Formats: sequence, C-alpha cells, structure tokens
Amino acid sequence: MYNASLIISFYNKIEWLKLLLAVLERQSTIHFEVIIADDGSASLAVEEIKKIQATSPLNIQHLWHADNGFMKTVMLNKAIVASRSSYLIFIDGDCIPHHRFVEDHLRLSKENRVLAGRRVNLSERISKTLSEEKIRKGVLERFFFLRLLLDSVTGKSKDVEKGIYVNSGFANRLFAPLTKGILGCNFSIAKKDIVELNGFDERYRHPGVGEDTELRKRIVNKGMEIFSPKFCLVQYHLWHPRLSREKEPENLLLFDETLKNKYIATPYGINKANN
Repeated sequence: MYNASLIISFYNKIEWLKLLLAVLERQSTIHFEVIIADDGSASLAVEEIKKIQATSPLNIQHLWHADNGFMKTVMLNKAIVASRSSYLIFIDGDCIPHHRFVEDHLRLSKENRVLAGRRVNLSERISKTLSEEKIRKGVLERFFFLRLLLDSVTGKSKDVEKGIYVNSGFANRLFAPLTKGILGCNFSIAKKDIVELNGFDERYRHPGVGEDTELRKRIVNKGMEIFSPKFCLVQYHLWHPRLSREKEPENLLLFDETLKNKYIATPYGINKANN
C-alpha cells in the first residue's frame, strides 16, 4: 500500500515528463506511486514511457486512451479509479515539483481537508536551460533562485516568491492566505472524498475555466476545508504558449449548471464513466 498516488496529467511532451520524473526520483519520501494519466499521446511518446517504466526506480502506472480532443477530466477519473493509495496528489506534466513536494502534501493532509498549492511560472529562456541532470542536482531549489529573481525583473519569470521554501508547519499555517482557489496542477485530496464528489465533470472538453474551478465549488458545497499553505507545496511551471481560451464560454455554461444545482457529486463523473 502506498502513502500517496501522484497523478500526472500528460499529453505528448515526453521531454517535460522526463524532467518531472527526474525530481520524483529524488523525493524526500519514496512511499508513493506515479500514475501517468495520458490523454492520447502519440505512439512515440507511449514507447518512450514504456522504456522509462522498465528502468525507473519509481512505481509507474501508465494509463492511456485514444486521442479524441481535450479529454483531460475523463482520463483523470480513470486515474482516480486505478489509484492504489488512499491519498491522491494531482500535478500537470509541465510542472517540476520541489523535492519535498510529496512529503509536504502528506505532512499537511488531514481529514476533510483539500490542500491547494501554487507555482512559479518560469520564463522561456530558463525553461530551455533545464535538463534531467540539472534537475537531479536540485538546481531549481538552490542558487538558481537568484537567477529567477533577476529574470523576474524583466517580467519573464513570474510569481517567483512562490518558490520560497520554509520547512516549518507553523510558518506554513501562519502565513496561509485566506482566499483559497485550486490549481489542477497542484492539489491533493483523500481518495474517498474525491470518489464521494464523483471525480471530475467529464463534460469539460476545452482548456480554461473548468475542471479545477468546478471541482473547487463542489468541494465547498461538501463542506470541506481548502487549505493553501505558504512556503511549501512548491512547484515550477515550464514555459509554453498559452492554450486557446476561445471555447471558454462553453465551459462557463457548464459551470453555471453546477452553481445553479449546488452539486456535490457531479452527475457527469466517475460513475457515468464506468457505466
């Protein structure tokens, strides 16, 4: 039995995935499994993942379905069902977590609580300098922070202050913000709770306002605490062009339905997927 299942939303970017897996190999706790929730990557990426599974010290499940457009929420629900632990941590394949990332999510978890972290947004220039070797050496967590600060002066890297790490439960709680949203790339929840919520609403087929915002609303409807600690749950977001938001109005219509009906368990989630 694992202490946590780390669920990675993934699509095609195998070089980014290798960076992420490199830091997962140096996590401060080893009692977790990795689930690659693959939303239809091409055969070349799938073959690379098979090679990684054969050699990696990590316990990796690779879940895949055919590419049929943006079906992230469908694949995330499949990963929830396939998970083999009682606690789930969600991260995107374009993010690099701190080496205490899994430990922090477990350390601060408690009954009836969802943990919501944030991320440093790296510039294109810095993102392109990263390698598996540098990640394994912890370059993002040491002197590299000074470079991030300098890069932020030109407006390239953003939210650099969110990379400050303090290993203190007292400080993590004391400075926690009162306003708490959820980023789909950095949150955790007990498996039993997200199953009671019936997972993600699978109708969201476009990026933008959607899978995390809608889930947050149902979490609040369920009466759960959303806790966003300060100076931990650190991750770094690799630069890439912003995905189109032209279909976001369709997502907002779906979100309005959740607001109107005050859903807790979505009618369009895990159970629907398994029927």
